[in-house]
Amino acid sequence: MTAGVRQRVHGRVLAVRDWQLWTLPPWLVCFVLAVMAAYVAAVAVAASRTSLEPRDLMLFGLLLACSAASVELTRRAGENAGLIKDVYGVWELPIALLLPPVFALIVPIFRFALVQWRIRRSLPHRRAFSVASVGLSLGAASVTFHALTGTMHATAPGSLGRALAWSLLAVLAALVHAGLNKLLIGIVVRGSDPSAQVARSLFRREPLYNDLTEICIGVVIAYGVMTNPLVAVFALPFVTLLQRSLRHDQLVHASRIDGKTGLLNAGTWEREAATQVARAARTSTPLAVALVDIDHFKTVNDTYGHLVGDRALKEIGDAFKLLLREYDLVGRFGGEEFVLLLPQTREQDAYRIAERIRVYIAGAPIHAAGDPGQGHRRQQPPAGGRIDRQGQFQRRQYVPAEEAQLAIALPKLASEGRPANLHRAL
Repeated sequence: MTAGVRQRVHGRVLAVRDWQLWTLPPWLVCFVLAVMAAYVAAVAVAASRTSLEPRDLMLFGLLLACSAASVELTRRAGENAGLIKDVYGVWELPIALLLPPVFALIVPIFRFALVQWRIRRSLPHRRAFSVASVGLSLGAASVTFHALTGTMHATAPGSLGRALAWSLLAVLAALVHAGLNKLLIGIVVRGSDPSAQVARSLFRREPLYNDLTEICIGVVIAYGVMTNPLVAVFALPFVTLLQRSLRHDQLVHASRIDGKTGLLNAGTWEREAATQVARAARTSTPLAVALVDIDHFKTVNDTYGHLVGDRALKEIGDAFKLLLREYDLVGRFGGEEFVLLLPQTREQDAYRIAERIRVYIAGAPIHAAGDPGQGHRRQQPPAGGRIDRQGQFQRRQYVPAEEAQLAIALPKLASEGRPANLHRAL
């Protein structure tokens, strides 16, 4: 082995050692490696038990080409970081239903390799785990469907009853795929970030609706391809349009959200608060508004660094989501200031909510990087009141519904640095 080859090999070994994977908890590293090993073993076993047929190879190539075309036609929209939702699975589900399981196992390799090359480069171990997760879930769906349908999977059902049975079993297989994939991804996300709200991200109405749409289109394409493979070509524009509309919705959502906290940004909060204030005034229902400020946040940034400060903002945002109701409006107003709007909330309830938030966040440690044993505690007093020397929340004037229109001036007053004027207005 020449010196140049040894140097390249040594460089690649060092690159693997630097993977972020090794910084995860040991049990999670073992889980990720076990999933990858199970995937490789499943591919090997399925390949050894499959005899390749020309028709299967042609159908696999056609659906794979449609999947690649979908990726290429939508690549300008990019790929979001974190949990990603797309509809490329509409081409992979027919492969799982109509072809032997080995094809379902290997098809994610081509798709994720193309995404890595043409859209966005991600960490290699993350792509590898995604391939393993999607591949195993598709393989499980394929085995389930083939076991339940026998030889019926490859031919179009003749009678209405057989067609209905075929469709229901196809949906069942798709649910196996979606459920197993979500389970594997959820374990990894939760293990790498215990504060992540996995259930909220994966099982909200919009993601579930997208999953249902993907399943329905995948079943329709699979049913059509059984009788005429060219159906896949005619379905390509519809799938591309669906993927673009999904990306558009994700971009619209991102434009409403503050990137560091996951809360509403100031502009979105003002617009939605104006609607809530007008509704409360029209229906004579109670409404409460509070401004939350992090004490000495500049000191936190100067002492521990801005990354720790950003982590503090993120955990405070997560605390708001945990403690408040779904229809409460929470926004990051700027810097270390947050603004809350609490519909259907009376005076005593508003004080109780504010005190609960103060106590929870004041007792939450934020760990500095490299010093896991030390936590930095801080308190967030709502602007509708103040914190006395004993740490108790002191009441200020409450905003009744008939005066709630004044609360919409809150963002402008605070941006001018006039908390005294703000308190008098409320």
